[in-house]
Amino acid sequence: MPVSPARAAAFDILLRVERDQAYASELLNSERTAELAPADRALCMEIVMGVLRWRIRVDVGLGEVVSQALTKLDREVLTALRMGAYQIGFLERVPARAAVNESVELVKRARKRSAAPLVNAALRKLAAHPELLQPVLPPGAKTVLDLSQLYSHPLWLVARWAERLGIEAAEKICRYNQQPGGMALRLRDAKAAEELRRAGVELAPGALLASARRLKADARQTAVVLDLVRRRLISIQDEASQLVGLLVGEGTRILDCCAAPGGKTAILAERNPKALIVAAEIHPHRARTMKRLLGVTAPAVAQGGIAGTPIVWPHIVVADAERLPFATRFDRVLVDVPCSGTGTLARNPEIKWRLGAADLACLQQRQSAILRAAMQALAPGGRLVYSTCSLEPEENAAVVEEALRGGGVRLRPCGEELERLSAAGELAWEDLGSLVDGPFLRTVPGVHPCDGFFAAIFATA
Repeated sequence: MPVSPARAAAFDILLRVERDQAYASELLNSERTAELAPADRALCMEIVMGVLRWRIRVDVGLGEVVSQALTKLDREVLTALRMGAYQIGFLERVPARAAVNESVELVKRARKRSAAPLVNAALRKLAAHPELLQPVLPPGAKTVLDLSQLYSHPLWLVARWAERLGIEAAEKICRYNQQPGGMALRLRDAKAAEELRRAGVELAPGALLASARRLKADARQTAVVLDLVRRRLISIQDEASQLVGLLVGEGTRILDCCAAPGGKTAILAERNPKALIVAAEIHPHRARTMKRLLGVTAPAVAQGGIAGTPIVWPHIVVADAERLPFATRFDRVLVDVPCSGTGTLARNPEIKWRLGAADLACLQQRQSAILRAAMQALAPGGRLVYSTCSLEPEENAAVVEEALRGGGVRLRPCGEELERLSAAGELAWEDLGSLVDGPFLRTVPGVHPCDGFFAAIFATA
């Protein structure tokens, strides 16, 4: 019995996420799914994201019907079990027998035939008792343990959010992360909206930014959107990420220190068409991908240096942000550092299962080193924006405080820049006070209609 194209693709993607530390969102928008029929693509996306979002609840249910520890199972067997369990417990339109039979076929396809009886028996038991996939919460106010089980988030992460932000905010974050949200778009060309309209794709206004657009989460329309992305007419970019790009402002010499995948770089270039813009990226393959996505035709990706002539699109430079190779000083610098990504779990649920509390200290060291190097590239009178897509204070305020102790810079309140953007008609969000935490920008998923971002604006002292 052949496996359906949707489930075969979902199985392959989930294995790559587990084995190669790949990101599901990138694989779901890759060639692996491009040739699937719209209905198959939608089912593939639903299964992949569902398994990753609800792993705790799925594994708890499987633990009741599998006689051995899940950690002892081969990766392929566990992936097939999780796919079947998710379909049984969460997808009402999928017949249980289809979920069971195709999961059995998946382990056979993966050359794990000896595990087929185990998968068949376990999923049949779950199909008979789907309530095993639903948490039983004690009466009374919810605890962090309740939130962890109810919304399938690691307990340590929920406890951190509840301690710092309160239990209600923690629940809002968890709930937001588990819901398929509308896709946020940035129109790079005026004719993009018309092409989307002709294709029957309806756009809603941005919730945070006046220039952003929202697309209802519908995988059947994704092919149209991805075609316009490939043609560089639109970009898929969270609204909070777009807002960080706007905070950088206008300049004549602009540096983006950790530029890939290039969404913020594109904003800087489009809003500063006559400026010299340099985008540094440590990984050559990501620099090449940036060049393709941004449509950079000249100059070619450089290695460790830049020319001095202003161009419309950025110079893409392969360079380590901790050791920037530029003698040039820049009047605008963006330092959007590599981070844990805990503000993006709605789009990247696999992060929940990879990240540990001990990782935050290592990330903080790297972030502080990058920020120190970037400050050396800031010209007198210039502006530097430090940002992350993390909710964790180690990566945010702690890094900023360390930088301030080094002297030579001061903070500019982000609220002032938000007021300026609002007065210019750039912001659709009216409650500006909710976007700031002291001098910082802070967006919180579920509290705001976007990913969780942090930003601080530095000026030379």
